[in-house]
Amino acid sequence: MCAMKNRRNDYIAITKETLQIEADALLNAMQHVADEINDAVESIRQCGGKLIITGVGKSGLIGAKMAATFASTGTPSFFLHPTEALHGDLGMISSDDIVLAISYSGESSELSAILPHIKRFDIPLIGMTRDTNSTLGRFSDIVLSIEVSKEACPLGIAPTSSTTLTLALGDALAICLMHARDFKKEDFASFHPGGALGRQLFVKVSDLMRTNELPFVKKDTLVKDAILSISEGHLGTALLVDENKKLLGLISDGDIRRALMQEDFSLDEKISRYATMNPMTISNEHMLASEALVLIESKKIQLMVVTDEENTVKGVLHIHKLIEEGIK
Repeated sequence: MCAMKNRRNDYIAITKETLQIEADALLNAMQHVADEINDAVESIRQCGGKLIITGVGKSGLIGAKMAATFASTGTPSFFLHPTEALHGDLGMISSDDIVLAISYSGESSELSAILPHIKRFDIPLIGMTRDTNSTLGRFSDIVLSIEVSKEACPLGIAPTSSTTLTLALGDALAICLMHARDFKKEDFASFHPGGALGRQLFVKVSDLMRTNELPFVKKDTLVKDAILSISEGHLGTALLVDENKKLLGLISDGDIRRALMQEDFSLDEKISRYATMNPMTISNEHMLASEALVLIESKKIQLMVVTDEENTVKGVLHIHKLIEEGIK
């Protein structure tokens, strides 16, 4: 038991040491940020085509993540594997593009093999490497250093601190470009229509409101009949309308429960006696669903009726539907 506890304490110590080594690598790199960053950002910003990122092994995996980050933040980008490039995929690079190549040593054979072909078409090349005198460093127009003094790996072999720095530096480039392009959350949402932010900024009331099989009742409907409509409507509410489906009021199961407390309550009474007349509505079905949610929550109601300018019912929006769709 004691041995197990000591081993667990060792894991904690190793974890802290690993995090410290990688943090030190980032902090050291921060102290040595130079004009090459400005040059790289401006070259990418002024590029009329795409940012192509390439690398093999761990560098390739980092490069793929970087490409995804660039693409989602307004910089058209994709990852190109050097081996596939040698077998036809070089055709994916056009003269308007810019290439960002990653190799810690700068001597990756697969990557080195495509560099002359990239330069033959006079395509700008940004290299991320530890050695400016390496093959990658010599071919590059701009070199961003990813040199670290120590890998977190106890053997000093597995890329750890160096890949962390490479990833962070890629993030920094993407953030710089976001600032340069005044990239806003609306722009981000455009590339993430299925995400939470996309739903918040693009889903409208018309996308979520229910328009069919609405539980309509007339104002002279009896309570006992209204209860049936409420139950069959699955909204917890029935809509009081006139013959032209203009909204007059709402009767909810909550209204009926409260009415039950009255001494003269009767199931044979007209529902207009217990209904909420002239309830709050919205007439803009193009309103963002997130804005409608704010209204619903501020009024402490569960259902909002959507009408046209003449108060004719077009649909209903229930708070449960908003929550179900992830609207916040």
